[in-house]
Amino acid sequence: MHIFYLMGKSAVGKDTVYQKLLVKFPMLRPLVPYTTRPQRQGEEEGREYHFVGEEQFLCLRESGRMIEERAYRTEKGLWRYGSVAEEEAETVSRIGIGTLESYQKFCAYFGRERMIPLYLEVAAGERLLRGFRREKKEAEPCYPELVRRFQADEADYTEEKLSAAGIRKRYENLDLERCLGELYEVVLQYV
Repeated sequence: MHIFYLMGKSAVGKDTVYQKLLVKFPMLRPLVPYTTRPQRQGEEEGREYHFVGEEQFLCLRESGRMIEERAYRTEKGLWRYGSVAEEEAETVSRIGIGTLESYQKFCAYFGRERMIPLYLEVAAGERLLRGFRREKKEAEPCYPELVRRFQADEADYTEEKLSAAGIRKRYENLDLERCLGELYEVVLQYV
């Protein structure tokens, strides 16, 4: 079984593409990570993330089932993210969203041959506009956090790091339908 792993800088449309792929390919089981960050407007528990407190997150870590985890010092405090190994991950194809760093940890855990990277990209100016529109919808927008994420992405997704992770193919998500068409073709090769 394979794991399709969506990656890209913030505001490239990972969540939208993820939801569309789940609808188009219902046989794919979602990989739902855990986070201590606050739930955003429109998100649902167990769909985008399992929203947990710091103590519960640390218990998951101590259980030994954590595949990967990350922590970010944000404008709103420390936010943790992590993925937990699930028994059925060995028997069904999955789809998840993460960072380049988390992708590499999934490769180490499951084997690179099982991992199908789906790297989305959009020009920086468009990402900033999308991020601003998303942040503006929040009950308490935090624009400094938007800037922090944008700057962190520039360091986290360098050409050198993408190459080292084996990311060769990129999917531009400026035209959603075109991007989805390309991704559908990739998924169909494996399901």
